[in-house]
Amino acid sequence: MHQSTEWWVYGGTLGAPLATKLRGACWCGWRGSTRYPLDWEAVDRRRPYLADTSGPEGDWVTHITEVQARTVPVPADLATLLDQVETRLTALVADEPLAALRAVAALKRLTERVATDTAFSIDTADGPQWDTVPQALGISEQAARSRLTHYALRR
Repeated sequence: MHQSTEWWVYGGTLGAPLATKLRGACWCGWRGSTRYPLDWEAVDRRRPYLADTSGPEGDWVTHITEVQARTVPVPADLATLLDQVETRLTALVADEPLAALRAVAALKRLTERVATDTAFSIDTADGPQWDTVPQALGISEQAARSRLTHYALRR
């Protein structure tokens, strides 16, 4: 059977299993330890997104906050610049979409070059430190290895 991360799919209809509890989850593999009872009588089947999922969502927010606290911060001046670029590009899409495309292409070339250079600078003589790289990036080891390999193979 196809699996989904959408909890409301598991309502027991059309042969699907019936979910009785919800818990927070993240693409990184984290699963919340607290399981919250699911009352299908209180769920509007046509608008399940209106159901109260604050418990699992709160657990996920806590998880993300903890992950972000362990990651390498983006320097404040760069974060500000990135926000400004996003704001300007968004405005440009409405006013001059072709100019926005040119700017996006320039950004893509820039980020690809910097990503490749960065991947090679992280790859020391002994190889990347796989006990610190994933945590610094806030992703799983598998995702970190995949990202660095992807960037390194662009040359």
